[in-house]
Amino acid sequence: MKICVYGAASSLIDESYIEAGKELGRKMAKRGHGLVFGGGAKGMMGSVAKGVTEENGDILGIIPKFFEEAGAEVSYGKCTEYIYTDTMGERKQLLEDKSDAFIIAPGGIGTFDEFFQTLTLKQLGRHNKPIVVFDINGFFDELANALYKMVQQKFITNDCVELCKVCTDIDEILDYIENYDQSEIDISKVKIR
Repeated sequence: MKICVYGAASSLIDESYIEAGKELGRKMAKRGHGLVFGGGAKGMMGSVAKGVTEENGDILGIIPKFFEEAGAEVSYGKCTEYIYTDTMGERKQLLEDKSDAFIIAPGGIGTFDEFFQTLTLKQLGRHNKPIVVFDINGFFDELANALYKMVQQKFITNDCVELCKVCTDIDEILDYIENYDQSEIDISKVKIR
């Protein structure tokens, strides 16, 4: 299975996130899963890729050309395959199309954008792939509270929130993805009437 991992590109994040990312990558590869990601060498992105590399797993990096043209040397150099895009929109589309499942790791604005787009597309019935939020160090507590508030005030349904799963344990994440049953999702229940 090809699993897309969205996450921070920042090299300034705490080492506990880096170690969790590496462990996620190692376990993904040990269980036979390939990584699809934004191609970055640093932060959560780079740490997951390094973990996959340590276990000789497959990695598809999808990165905009302008990152490389800027000379910032931001891409992870050990991907099995690279796809270079012209725009961020094209990059996001390919990340979605090339993946069988999504893991949202701690990150910044870009990660939240990717999470909400992936969740929205699932809500709209454009895909029915598993989405897991990897909650390290309580990073996503405020997001969970915001989603709960949206449900309480009837902006979204609880069924919409249940289109993704929040996990703190890597084995639980991979078990969920591997055992995901697409037939359990009834898109009609996630719409506000």
